[in-house]
Amino acid sequence: MPSLRTPDPNPGWLSEIALDETRARVPILYVEAVPVRIDALGQVEHVGVLLRGSATTGELTRTLVSGRVMHGESVREALLRNLEKDLGSTAFPQLPASTVPFTVAEYFPLPGVTPLHDPRQHAVALAYIVPVNGDCKPRQDALELTWLTPEEAASPEVLDDLEGGRGTLLMQALAAAGALPR
Repeated sequence: MPSLRTPDPNPGWLSEIALDETRARVPILYVEAVPVRIDALGQVEHVGVLLRGSATTGELTRTLVSGRVMHGESVREALLRNLEKDLGSTAFPQLPASTVPFTVAEYFPLPGVTPLHDPRQHAVALAYIVPVNGDCKPRQDALELTWLTPEEAASPEVLDDLEGGRGTLLMQALAAAGALPR
């Protein structure tokens, strides 16, 4: 089966073999973004969830914008690069003024250590809520972007469908934005 992973924009950083070896030895830093549409008062109206094919199982799963922070790249640059990679260049994300995340997510390769799980690696992700104003056209391995109301996003069906336990992360984002359904 061909790989559905996003090609590394800087293939000189680490080869696939070196990346696998590094993942087996040290945590890798990621950024994750919950794209949102907000109203004039800054209240979350919709949350964007990606549909993606799983490289490991071949199944379709839901996920959030996510990607590594590359060597020599700032967190802000990584966040913008990964938003554009997954949502397209006309998404026009509004990056937060501060790079303080709403949470720090830690993924372990062994299930059950935390609600978040990544069988490939121990990863640490800085998670952000990012308003987007433009036209989102998923690219790379993202097949579709679905805009959901906070109520729809918090439904058990959606939360359970998010890969790697990201339903927990989505609920934390809704809480941080004051958008938890009542």
